[in-house]
Amino acid sequence: MYIKYVNLPNHINLGQKIRSGRYHFAEIVQREMQKASRLKRELAMMAENPPEGICCYPKNDKTDVLSANILGPRGSPYEGGLFQLEIEIPEIYPFEPPRMKFLTPVYHPNIDDAGRICMDLLKMPPKGGWKPTINIENLLTAIQLLLSYPNPDDPLMAEIAEEYRFNKVEFERKARKSTAENAMKKRKYEF
Repeated sequence: MYIKYVNLPNHINLGQKIRSGRYHFAEIVQREMQKASRLKRELAMMAENPPEGICCYPKNDKTDVLSANILGPRGSPYEGGLFQLEIEIPEIYPFEPPRMKFLTPVYHPNIDDAGRICMDLLKMPPKGGWKPTINIENLLTAIQLLLSYPNPDDPLMAEIAEEYRFNKVEFERKARKSTAENAMKKRKYEF
Protein backbone atom coordinates (compact mmCIF):
# COMPACT_ATOMS: atom_id res chain seq x y z
CA MET A 1 0.00 0.00 0.00
CA TYR A 2 1.31 3.45 -0.94
CA ILE A 3 1.07 6.11 1.77
CA LYS A 4 1.40 9.74 0.86
CA TYR A 5 2.98 11.98 3.48
CA VAL A 6 1.74 15.51 3.84
CA ASN A 7 2.94 17.91 6.49
CA LEU A 8 -0.06 19.17 8.41
CA PRO A 9 0.15 22.02 10.91
CA ASN A 10 1.23 20.98 14.41
CA HIS A 11 -2.04 22.15 15.95
CA ILE A 12 -4.01 19.43 14.10
CA ASN A 13 -4.41 16.51 16.49
CA LEU A 14 -3.80 12.81 15.87
CA GLY A 15 -7.48 12.05 15.22
CA GLN A 16 -7.72 14.75 12.55
CA LYS A 17 -4.60 13.41 10.84
CA ILE A 18 -5.95 9.87 10.71
CA ARG A 19 -9.42 10.98 9.53
CA SER A 20 -7.79 13.00 6.77
CA GLY A 21 -6.75 9.71 5.18
CA ARG A 22 -3.24 10.98 4.58
CA TYR A 23 -1.66 9.31 7.58
CA HIS A 24 -1.56 5.71 8.65
CA PHE A 25 -2.10 5.24 12.39
CA ALA A 26 0.85 2.85 12.86
CA GLU A 27 3.23 5.26 11.11
CA ILE A 28 2.11 8.20 13.21
CA VAL A 29 2.59 6.21 16.41
CA GLN A 30 5.99 4.94 15.23
CA ARG A 31 7.16 8.48 14.39
CA GLU A 32 6.04 9.78 17.79
CA MET A 33 7.78 6.90 19.57
CA GLN A 34 11.03 7.49 17.65
CA LYS A 35 10.93 11.19 18.49
CA ALA A 36 10.21 10.49 22.17
CA SER A 37 12.97 7.87 22.32
CA ARG A 38 15.55 10.22 20.81
CA LEU A 39 14.56 13.09 23.09
CA LYS A 40 14.71 10.84 26.15
CA ARG A 41 18.20 9.71 25.11
CA GLU A 42 19.37 13.30 24.46
CA LEU A 43 18.03 14.58 27.79
CA ALA A 44 19.58 11.62 29.65
CA MET A 45 22.97 12.33 28.03
CA MET A 46 22.74 16.01 29.03
CA ALA A 47 21.76 15.10 32.61
CA GLU A 48 24.61 12.59 32.87
CA ASN A 49 27.28 14.89 31.43
CA PRO A 50 25.88 18.43 31.23
CA PRO A 51 27.69 21.07 29.18
CA GLU A 52 29.08 23.88 31.32
CA GLY A 53 26.44 26.47 32.09
CA ILE A 54 23.58 24.69 30.29
CA CYS A 55 20.64 22.63 31.50
CA CYS A 56 17.57 21.38 29.68
CA TYR A 57 14.47 19.60 30.95
CA PRO A 58 10.90 18.79 29.86
CA LYS A 59 8.32 21.47 30.51
CA ASN A 60 5.21 20.21 32.33
CA ASP A 61 5.93 16.53 31.51
CA LYS A 62 5.53 17.18 27.79
CA THR A 63 8.10 15.78 25.39
CA ASP A 64 7.37 18.30 22.67
CA VAL A 65 8.14 21.40 24.78
CA LEU A 66 11.38 21.77 26.71
CA SER A 67 12.83 24.47 28.94
CA ALA A 68 16.50 25.34 29.00
CA ASN A 69 18.72 27.63 31.03
CA ILE A 70 21.98 29.06 29.77
CA LEU A 71 24.48 30.92 31.91
CA GLY A 72 25.97 33.95 30.20
CA PRO A 73 29.48 33.09 28.98
CA ARG A 74 32.51 34.33 30.91
CA GLY A 75 34.15 37.38 29.42
CA SER A 76 30.99 38.41 27.56
CA PRO A 77 28.57 41.23 28.41
CA TYR A 78 26.12 38.46 29.39
CA GLU A 79 28.38 37.01 32.11
CA GLY A 80 26.52 36.26 35.33
CA GLY A 81 23.11 36.23 33.66
CA LEU A 82 20.78 33.26 33.60
CA PHE A 83 18.84 33.09 30.34
CA GLN A 84 15.73 30.99 29.99
CA LEU A 85 14.73 29.45 26.66
CA GLU A 86 11.75 27.53 25.37
CA ILE A 87 12.26 24.73 22.86
CA GLU A 88 9.40 23.39 20.73
CA ILE A 89 10.12 20.00 19.20
CA PRO A 90 8.46 19.56 15.80
CA GLU A 91 6.53 16.45 14.92
CA ILE A 92 9.20 15.22 12.49
CA TYR A 93 12.23 15.92 14.70
CA PRO A 94 15.14 15.30 14.00
CA PHE A 95 14.39 15.83 10.31
CA GLU A 96 13.30 19.39 11.10
CA PRO A 97 15.04 21.66 13.62
CA PRO A 98 13.41 22.57 16.90
CA ARG A 99 12.01 26.07 17.33
CA MET A 100 13.91 27.87 20.06
CA LYS A 101 13.35 31.25 21.60
CA PHE A 102 14.62 33.21 24.57
CA LEU A 103 12.08 33.91 27.28
CA THR A 104 14.56 36.21 29.00
CA PRO A 105 15.00 39.51 27.11
CA VAL A 106 18.46 39.76 25.52
CA TYR A 107 20.17 42.78 23.93
CA HIS A 108 21.82 41.05 20.96
CA PRO A 109 21.97 41.54 17.17
CA ASN A 110 20.85 37.96 16.46
CA ILE A 111 17.99 37.83 18.99
CA ASP A 112 14.90 39.95 18.52
CA ASP A 113 12.49 41.44 21.08
CA ALA A 114 10.25 38.35 20.86
CA GLY A 115 13.22 36.10 21.72
CA ARG A 116 13.55 34.60 18.24
CA ILE A 117 17.09 33.52 17.34
CA CYS A 118 18.78 34.00 13.98
CA MET A 119 21.28 31.16 13.62
CA ASP A 120 22.02 28.90 10.63
CA LEU A 121 21.70 25.70 12.66
CA LEU A 122 18.05 26.52 13.36
CA LYS A 123 17.19 26.78 9.66
CA MET A 124 16.51 24.06 7.10
CA PRO A 125 18.79 23.71 4.08
CA PRO A 126 19.51 25.12 1.54
CA LYS A 127 19.65 28.45 3.44
CA GLY A 128 20.36 26.87 6.82
CA GLY A 129 22.71 24.34 8.30
CA TRP A 130 20.31 21.99 10.11
CA LYS A 131 21.11 18.27 9.88
CA PRO A 132 19.39 15.39 11.71
CA THR A 133 22.70 14.55 13.40
CA ILE A 134 22.57 17.83 15.37
CA ASN A 135 21.04 17.45 18.81
CA ILE A 136 19.58 19.75 21.46
CA GLU A 137 22.90 19.93 23.33
CA ASN A 138 24.71 21.05 20.16
CA LEU A 139 22.12 23.79 19.59
CA LEU A 140 22.24 25.08 23.17
CA THR A 141 26.04 25.13 23.09
CA ALA A 142 25.92 27.03 19.78
CA ILE A 143 23.48 29.55 21.27
CA GLN A 144 25.76 30.03 24.27
CA LEU A 145 28.64 30.69 21.84
CA LEU A 146 26.44 33.11 19.89
CA LEU A 147 26.16 35.16 23.08
CA SER A 148 29.97 35.46 23.14
CA TYR A 149 30.37 35.96 19.40
CA PRO A 150 27.42 37.75 17.76
CA ASN A 151 27.10 37.56 13.98
CA PRO A 152 26.42 41.13 12.80
CA ASP A 153 26.36 39.96 9.16
CA ASP A 154 23.09 38.07 9.69
CA PRO A 155 21.16 40.15 12.23
CA LEU A 156 17.56 40.18 13.35
CA MET A 157 18.15 43.56 14.97
CA ALA A 158 19.92 45.72 12.38
CA GLU A 159 20.38 48.72 14.68
CA ILE A 160 22.07 46.58 17.36
CA ALA A 161 24.26 44.95 14.69
CA GLU A 162 25.42 48.38 13.50
CA GLU A 163 26.17 49.38 17.07
CA TYR A 164 28.13 46.13 17.58
CA ARG A 165 30.18 46.85 14.43
CA PHE A 166 30.88 50.54 14.93
CA ASN A 167 30.50 51.25 18.65
CA LYS A 168 31.30 48.02 20.51
CA VAL A 169 31.83 49.81 23.84
CA GLU A 170 28.26 51.16 23.76
CA PHE A 171 26.90 47.78 22.63
CA GLU A 172 28.62 46.03 25.56
CA ARG A 173 27.36 48.67 28.01
CA LYS A 174 23.75 48.18 26.86
CA ALA A 175 24.09 44.37 26.81
CA ARG A 176 25.47 44.39 30.39
CA LYS A 177 22.66 46.70 31.52
CA SER A 178 20.02 44.48 29.89
CA THR A 179 21.59 41.38 31.45
CA ALA A 180 21.61 42.99 34.91
CA GLU A 181 17.96 44.05 34.58
CA ASN A 182 16.56 40.89 33.00
CA ALA A 183 18.83 37.91 33.64
CA MET A 184 20.31 38.52 37.08
CA LYS A 185 17.44 39.65 39.28
CA LYS A 186 15.13 36.81 38.28
CA ARG A 187 17.54 33.90 38.78
CA LYS A 188 15.39 30.95 39.76
CA TYR A 189 17.77 28.11 39.07
CA GLU A 190 21.41 27.71 39.98
CA PHE A 191 23.83 25.34 38.33
